[in-house]
Amino acid sequence: MKWRLVPDLNLEKISNLRCLLLGAGTLGCSVARVLLGWGINNMTLVDSSTVSHSNTVRQSLYTHEDAMHRRYKAHAAKDALLRIRPSMNVEGVVLHIPMPGHVVGQSMMETTREAVNKLQELVNSHDVVFLLLDSREARWLPTLMCAATNKIAINAALGFDSYTVQRHGTRILSDSDSPKITVQNPAGQDLGCYFCNDVTQPGNSQIDRTLDLQCTVSRPGLSQIAAGLAVELLIAITQHPQGILAKALMNTDDCQENTNNPLIGLLGGVPHTIRGSLWGHEMKLTVTHRSPFCTACSTPLIKEYQQRDFAFVLDSCNTPNYLEKLSGLEEILKRSDLDEVYNKSFKQLNVLAHLKHLQNSRCIFVYFNYHFFIEWLQIDSKPNNN
Repeated sequence: MKWRLVPDLNLEKISNLRCLLLGAGTLGCSVARVLLGWGINNMTLVDSSTVSHSNTVRQSLYTHEDAMHRRYKAHAAKDALLRIRPSMNVEGVVLHIPMPGHVVGQSMMETTREAVNKLQELVNSHDVVFLLLDSREARWLPTLMCAATNKIAINAALGFDSYTVQRHGTRILSDSDSPKITVQNPAGQDLGCYFCNDVTQPGNSQIDRTLDLQCTVSRPGLSQIAAGLAVELLIAITQHPQGILAKALMNTDDCQENTNNPLIGLLGGVPHTIRGSLWGHEMKLTVTHRSPFCTACSTPLIKEYQQRDFAFVLDSCNTPNYLEKLSGLEEILKRSDLDEVYNKSFKQLNVLAHLKHLQNSRCIFVYFNYHFFIEWLQIDSKPNNN
């Protein structure tokens, strides 16, 4: 590749990456294989479940023997990768990640404390964190830790025939300004995380579900598509002059190779969110701006976690609506003039919707409208806070 097609490719930036894969299921196995294809030798896989017989046909690192012996996925994946490339540096860690809404009782207190400490240690010791977990709430604590340590976080999630791949924005605690939501291509520090669009905190999504509903049912080819895009997004970041701060590429942008185009790096553009569907065989590039009231990556949460550590995580798991109160989201939703403010922002946005870069994506319009609304609320409420 470097010899014939991309002579300026910086292979050292790629091969020296230390990648943490949270989740060693269908997505985790596929991501690991694509990372190997790019020559990435340093990898850690984290999972708490064992290999079942239904896994082996979809999760490419496991065999029938692994299922027969009910091996932990983290250990079986490590052994499989070493059989493929014996020289690589790979670890498998069996770890259950604490989640909001999943109550931690007294008997689980020390085990949970150790899990939080171990996860933070793993995040600190890696350059990139892939969020490939089964549920939305399982991604909350890693998202918070990545925001607190300013690590590259790549999120991939599957539906039945749809997928989402996203890079989380960077977080600078000293920067209290609102995101620049009127900019067509926001930079890394203005980009949101997986939870920035939510108006409620993550909770227990498994509690009232039967076993068949607790499992993610996806078309078999979907995980390979999402995994490939997730890794290629990371590689594009490493080869872009601005790195993780690169401005988000949109569907309507000029992607032609041009040395004067700030959106394009050595391997092309770096989008924020890639959403695709096998139903219509389509793919769209969208943007979610960071929310100052996010229940995962906002400044109040990061500061509270840095100050209280495990005690904060414990309250997040055991106390209903704790994250909404701490982030300020609860107060926003209680405002008596909520509908009036929303309608005002909607009217203002209708004018902006005629801009060329908003015409072709209804999805972008919805996201843009929501964060324009949040921005307006934050500015409107500042005099009352002084």
